[in-house]
Amino acid sequence: MDRQREKGGDTNGENSTPKMEGNVPIPRPFMGVKDRRFASFRMVVKGDYLDVESNSLLSDILSKRGDQKLLFADRITKLSGSGKIKQRAMMITDRAIYLADVDSYALRRRIPLASVDRICLSKLKDNFFALIIPTEYDCLMASTRKTEIVSILVEATKIKPAYEISVVFSNRIEYRSSADTTKIVLFEEIEGGIKTRIINKTYR
Repeated sequence: MDRQREKGGDTNGENSTPKMEGNVPIPRPFMGVKDRRFASFRMVVKGDYLDVESNSLLSDILSKRGDQKLLFADRITKLSGSGKIKQRAMMITDRAIYLADVDSYALRRRIPLASVDRICLSKLKDNFFALIIPTEYDCLMASTRKTEIVSILVEATKIKPAYEISVVFSNRIEYRSSADTTKIVLFEEIEGGIKTRIINKTYR
């Protein structure tokens, strides 16, 4: 398992000249570890993909809790404790992560940044990431903008060393899907793509 905590500077090598294969740039591994898709490498960073300012229901969620500095907003896929796939509107501020229903925009969960211990990712070209939250249950999600999300969360907590979020890379991720259930996500590179399996952890 590789554990890395950003300490400033160009840790990803994003700003240096990329290596080329012919006329095509070769994506650099994210934080020097995780392989990246070409789509991720070329993606334009925007931040707010939901236009929160123009959505009164989403903006009210933030204003009612005194959050004014929005860092990121987009639709993501969340895996529930029972294994169901749900779509959520994710908003990240300098204080917390918000997950809301994509239809009603009702708030489903607020996660203070201070409660997130680490973010777990595989070393392969997939879209999964897990937020590990020791005081609550963890959160397994997927997004094509995973790299942007992780970078924003790490950067947002850099100035607060007391709860700076670390990033862990492993092709075997354990997370608590509920208070009494731990699951394991296994990633394997196969011909034509990435194979992902989620199993319950058994105790002997």
